[in-house]
Amino acid sequence: MPLRAIFFDLGGVILRTEYQAPREHLAERLNTTYEDLSRIVFESETSRRASIGEMTTEAHWEAVTRRLGQPVSEARTIRDEFYAGDILDADLLDFIRSLRPRYKTGVISNAWPDLRPYLMQSKADDAFDALIISAEVGVMKPKPEIYRLALDKVGVTAAESVFVDDTAVNVEAARELGMRGIVFKEPMRALHDLKALMK
Repeated sequence: MPLRAIFFDLGGVILRTEYQAPREHLAERLNTTYEDLSRIVFESETSRRASIGEMTTEAHWEAVTRRLGQPVSEARTIRDEFYAGDILDADLLDFIRSLRPRYKTGVISNAWPDLRPYLMQSKADDAFDALIISAEVGVMKPKPEIYRLALDKVGVTAAESVFVDDTAVNVEAARELGMRGIVFKEPMRALHDLKALMK
């Protein structure tokens, strides 16, 4: 069946931590490790709750700041330092824009409530026909419901779509629904694999 829709994860694919130094410096300043800092931000209960829309992004960062032993007034500074090395891949976004209108394009992301405003502010939202954000739909990858929502949103079947994600379990969940899947490791390889499916 021909490919009609291409979906991408955001964090780790289109938005990547290209420079570790700011996060390393923040961890050092807060007397913790890079790994523990990342776990507190991304793997805590408040992160999970924000990812399904049960908590605001701001409340999550306040909880992170408290766990790091800092006053809540530092939450914004810590958040900005944490993300200082993150880069939106402009070349990848331009490639995604070039896919339209021949293909439907979309994001399927486990993310907090601030993702859509961030993409709009960054002028990246125009690359996509659909933004399926876990905080807005109340379900996270790898649950099948989030993929079905994405397919319904752009009006394609699983067999007519492919999903690109840097987490293998999320790609495998998409494949189990009948979607094609690419595990993202680096941009050129992912684009090579994607172009092979588009032929």
